[in-house]
Amino acid sequence: MKKYARAIMVIAALTLGLLFVFPMWKITLLAPQYPTGISIEIFVNNITGDISNFNIMNHYVGMKTITVKGFPELAYMQYIVLAMMAIGIVIGLFGKKSHFWIWAVLMIAFGTVGLYDFYIWEYNYGHTLDPSAAIKVPGMAYQPPFIGRKEILNFIAYSFPALGGYAVGISISLAGFAALIKRK
Repeated sequence: MKKYARAIMVIAALTLGLLFVFPMWKITLLAPQYPTGISIEIFVNNITGDISNFNIMNHYVGMKTITVKGFPELAYMQYIVLAMMAIGIVIGLFGKKSHFWIWAVLMIAFGTVGLYDFYIWEYNYGHTLDPSAAIKVPGMAYQPPFIGRKEILNFIAYSFPALGGYAVGISISLAGFAALIKRK
């Protein structure tokens, strides 16, 4: 069982590499002018999708422009992920059972901080509006949902973890499983 636990821990660490291939999060807007929807996908180091359409619409209500530079976390998050991958591999090869748990708890802590940071970004993005915007609705905020569905004027916004986000959860679960089956 000891070798299986080590292999599972290494797989857990390598699973984080999916963050460089698949997005962590996806936000989709549906509206009469976009019946098939427009989406942005947030990766560990980039933002892709219909960014220009988001920015055109958001301009009218005074929201900030979505850019990679608007997410300063994307400049260093990839290095945290790479470090956690390297640490996880070393722990998988040479670590004790307690190290497996420490890695999983660190991943949970980083994930929690990341989700909180994302919520704050969404909040600021949807509430800090340009007072000279073309469309003003008193008391209206345009924050997309953190998780789930929300109606914002004539839009329906969806915000959910994407495959990369689920890979983080799988990685943490695998590390916990490896710790459970590792013998002293």
